[in-house]
Parts: sequence; C-alpha cells; structure tokens
Amino acid sequence: MSPKELRAYCLSFNAAVEDFPFGPRTSVFKVRGKMFALADLDARPLTVNLKCDPEDALRLRAQHPGLIVPGYHMNKRHWNTVTADGGLPDRLVRELVEDSYDLVVAGLPRADRLRLDRP
Repeated sequence: MSPKELRAYCLSFNAAVEDFPFGPRTSVFKVRGKMFALADLDARPLTVNLKCDPEDALRLRAQHPGLIVPGYHMNKRHWNTVTADGGLPDRLVRELVEDSYDLVVAGLPRADRLRLDRP
C-alpha cells in the first residue's frame, strides 16, 4: 500500500479527517475528534498505528512478527504498529484500518454514532 493509498483509504470513512497535532510530518486520522490511525506518510518503511482489540492485537503480532508490533509510543495493549508497504497483503491492512475506525466509532457517544449512521 502506498502512502497516497493509505491516506485516501483512511479519509474514505464517514466523518474521517486528517489532522497534524504532532507536527507537519505526522498524519493523524480522526473521527469525531478521536484518533483511529497515525502515520508518517513519508517514512520508509511506511507504518501506521492502528487501534486493535487486545486479544486480536496479540494474535496478529504472533501471526505477523516484525510486520505487526506493539504500537510505537502508544498503549501497547490497544494499539499496533502495522508495516503497510508490501510485507502484508493490502487487503489485510485495509481490514485493520477499518477495524480501528470501527473500534473508535463504537466508543463514541450514542448521539455521535447515530450521526455517523453506523451501528
């Protein structure tokens, strides 16, 4: 997955926005003010921090050692750092981004979730 594809996919979700609270190099993708993805789109290798269910996070790390690791500078129980530049199938990276978005949306207040027209 290229940086351009990653950015476009993150922004394709309902109410997703890109923000730069950590400086101009770090893209933070949010929904209703809550982060669901964080990446330096100019870095090589391209990695993205994604929220993950704790049990799934452990399973994914075991299945993809070196490509999915505990979240860099994040709560390692709930976040993974995913190498997105070819070591993993693009389909899996897209699924992990969507899962991260869905987890964040699930934690939003009910009124915000209803505005997003998502369960």
